[in-house]
Amino acid sequence: MSQPTHTHRESGGKFAELQQHMGTGPLEGHWLIVYEDLDKGIQSVTTQDDWLNHWRPLYQDDCPVCLGSGHDHIKGNKDRPCGHCYGLGKVRVDGEAATDLWELATVATGIIERQQEELHQLRQIANNPAVQALLEQQRQQAIDDSMARQEQKWRNGQGHGPGGQRFTGD
Repeated sequence: MSQPTHTHRESGGKFAELQQHMGTGPLEGHWLIVYEDLDKGIQSVTTQDDWLNHWRPLYQDDCPVCLGSGHDHIKGNKDRPCGHCYGLGKVRVDGEAATDLWELATVATGIIERQQEELHQLRQIANNPAVQALLEQQRQQAIDDSMARQEQKWRNGQGHGPGGQRFTGD
């Protein structure tokens, strides 16, 4: 049996990416991913876009029981944390579960540091003047669209004059 390389983002499960091929015929120009569902023993094919959107790779420190989700997959209860990783979805770098609180704290610190690094990168992107200009342009467009929509609604609505006519003061 192969080692899992990916898991489904929503439904979980163990999947192994086997091959990548360029499509032919109607799928020409598309990359195809051949993968195996290790739980069912079935090989399937999907497009690369679908693969990237619906499956995520497993990392070395992902919990081998819950595959990084942090949920109890053994009993099928997503409301309960995984008993192997204590709901963190991560284990020690060597793939073993934390045996005491200090090791658990080390795992949690690694998660926090990765999140802080990603947050720092996102803030750098958001502080880029070109991104700020684009956001301001989109905000102004949303305001203009909202005003135009309100005026159109007013013009198409019934007025308060005789016979529902609009009294404009002329």
